[in-house]
Amino acid sequence: MTHPLRVIISGGGTGGHIFPAVAIANELRRRLPDTEILFVGANGRMEMTRVPEAGYKIVGLDITGLQRRLTPQNLLFPMRVLRSVRKAGKLIKEFRPDAVVGVGGYASAPVLLAATSQGIPSLIQEQNSYAGLVNKLLARRVNRICVAYDGMEKFFPREKIVLTGNPVRSEIATGDRAEALKFFGLDPNKKTLLVVGGSLGARTLNLATAAALPRLREAGVQLLWQTGKLYFPEAQKLAEPYEQDKLQALEFIQRMDLAYAAADVVVSRAGALSVSELSLTGKACILVPSPNVAEDHQTKNALALVGKGAAVLITDEHARTRLYDEALRLLADTERQHQLSARVLELARPQATTAIVDELLKLIPRQQ
Repeated sequence: MTHPLRVIISGGGTGGHIFPAVAIANELRRRLPDTEILFVGANGRMEMTRVPEAGYKIVGLDITGLQRRLTPQNLLFPMRVLRSVRKAGKLIKEFRPDAVVGVGGYASAPVLLAATSQGIPSLIQEQNSYAGLVNKLLARRVNRICVAYDGMEKFFPREKIVLTGNPVRSEIATGDRAEALKFFGLDPNKKTLLVVGGSLGARTLNLATAAALPRLREAGVQLLWQTGKLYFPEAQKLAEPYEQDKLQALEFIQRMDLAYAAADVVVSRAGALSVSELSLTGKACILVPSPNVAEDHQTKNALALVGKGAAVLITDEHARTRLYDEALRLLADTERQHQLSARVLELARPQATTAIVDELLKLIPRQQ
């Protein structure tokens, strides 16, 4: 191969897909700086803004998912898939990638279908303990499947699976606490709670946090509260009277490295990316799995930590009544924070991104 390496990375929809994709791209560029990378996402989804913010070019497909009930959108679905596969095929012929990576999400399917039809080496990165529909459907067509959990042979051909862990942005665990406190305007003498409901926010966490604002002020606790776009206007109004108490509502936290560095305790959903980041940063955490996911896989993700004494679990249905009792107890118990931190660090896979790029490069015929 005489030209610079060319790779297409496809998928998105949520931060759980987008940030691993960017981590893979960053590792490729770190090793082979002249690598040409093209992202392919779904128009109207968050990757269309987040990927350019990370410094990469992205092209959008007009593709959506199937709705669970009969809607006009579902009737148009086959036509959209066909158009997206055609556009993806055209992109592949124009860009001429040496390999294609799919990270899950709507745009991943047409790109991987087009790539495998043209015999281009292809790799899937599955973040969750329960495989996504797109990845399950395409598993037999691709060359390699990188997973983060044991037992994934129930979804994928065993001979294609490599256990790598989830790719996490390398800088996520390098935040400096002093810089973080200054960045967010926090008091170094107070405990800090970080609440994140994923990149799109989480209704249960938002409602529980809104109700707990007076208790947090009374306890002298600082708050970094990522609300997501939909709830942010309301959360901003509710948090405004508490600004002097360092209780902050934020739509989206771009500098998660600093947010983790500032936090003494983290309250989070149990998506695959969140669990991987919490493990890598070694944060004492309370996990509130989302009930609105396939096969309740967030509970499985959470139990993988709880079973090893590395996290606290509060169910979604009990979050409104129990979450902040537990959060305030944990914030007041420094010894327990240290125990949880030490145990969650043991579960981290800091070399996951390196391992995935290793597998990708093995698929590409190199110049002798």
